[in-house]
Amino acid sequence: MSSETQYTVSGSIKNKLTGQAVEDLHVLVYDKDLLSKDEFLGIGVTAADGAFSVQFDASEFQSLFDRKPDLYFIVKDAGYELLTTKDNPIKNAGTITTGVNLEVDLSNDLLRSLIVPTPIPWVGGFKEKHPDISKIPVTGNLDNILKLQRQQKVVWPEFSWESPQGRCYQMFAPDISRLGYDAEGRIFAIICPQQGAAIPGLGSMNVEVTVTGVRGWVDEPAKTLQADMSVIGQIWFAPSSTENPLLKGLWDDFEKKGMKFPFDKAHAIQVATSNPAQPSEVLFPLTSGSTTAYDIPDFAKHENISWNVANLGVLIGGVIPTGDEKVDHFNQTVLNLFNLASGDMLKDGNTLSWNVWFTEPETVNIDDWTGHAERWRDSIQADHGSPEGPGTDPRFFNGSPFNPLKGLLEEEIEKLIDLKKSL
Repeated sequence: MSSETQYTVSGSIKNKLTGQAVEDLHVLVYDKDLLSKDEFLGIGVTAADGAFSVQFDASEFQSLFDRKPDLYFIVKDAGYELLTTKDNPIKNAGTITTGVNLEVDLSNDLLRSLIVPTPIPWVGGFKEKHPDISKIPVTGNLDNILKLQRQQKVVWPEFSWESPQGRCYQMFAPDISRLGYDAEGRIFAIICPQQGAAIPGLGSMNVEVTVTGVRGWVDEPAKTLQADMSVIGQIWFAPSSTENPLLKGLWDDFEKKGMKFPFDKAHAIQVATSNPAQPSEVLFPLTSGSTTAYDIPDFAKHENISWNVANLGVLIGGVIPTGDEKVDHFNQTVLNLFNLASGDMLKDGNTLSWNVWFTEPETVNIDDWTGHAERWRDSIQADHGSPEGPGTDPRFFNGSPFNPLKGLLEEEIEKLIDLKKSL
């Protein structure tokens, strides 16, 4: 509910060590409240000159008491926190607050170290020889790793999906994904996103979009690409979750009966996927530019700091049957829990969407490429840990955080308890 009183906060951010402006940082504004939970007021993004501005309505913080907000700021680069002023708020702020000049230390910010300053020289030519992507054979994503010569890191993998409360936006951890191709530009491999979701009362689950087939080309001078991919969705319990008494008991019961429990990626619950525009087609496109299917908030854009952007959408299908009725029932119950915790991320019929923002092309080191994939494959096992730093929390378009529906989660956990009794 909106009031008539609008507030504006503006300022700038500089690098503490160099004094230079820092672009593409998130500035989260809060009202510090001694009597209740601090209120999130809004989010801004720094421009090339380090400037930011955040607007919010008085209804965001006013309650029974007509008062002015006590403002503090949290500055983040993606999910990595650089600064908080919580212990030094601006008390009783007026409707216009200017001159909020902050300094941040970037020395431990792994994301910034991933940005390639200049691209390597281009050979190219595959697009000209094979302009029709449908004529390019689809190959296994791991079949031609030795042919990779060039890569683009997805430093900013911006993810979006439609939740019951509205569209959510979340950046996965930086450099999870990479686009790999030969010197001419033929795409042979794509490392795809991985993420986790916390389930209150159980722990964490990991989710991965695993690439199974790929074809396509890159044209670096034109900053364009076209690729087709096939994937499967996979989810499994993170290690800490399997210490939960309910899950540990279920796991023990599954092992006694020789049934498959999703305790790691090799035993993951698998979810079918397809092309959102052609649901009968398992290949879906990765195309140049950001998506036009929905509005994109400023905090999910990286137009000036990135080298290029492409987008993809994946239509989620049902759980792939295992052939064991009890396991399939368990898997569906777990998927229901995951969807309640994540806002229907893997709900049958939902479309997952990414805008993948690349840094400049660079030479592939085969050992590093293989090691990167393996490192992510292993690290995702450790409670979806991130080798290159965290991603962002899921948010709605206005920046307000997404929170799961706890009441419904409790109902679904009861179904797991009932299922255990029936084994």
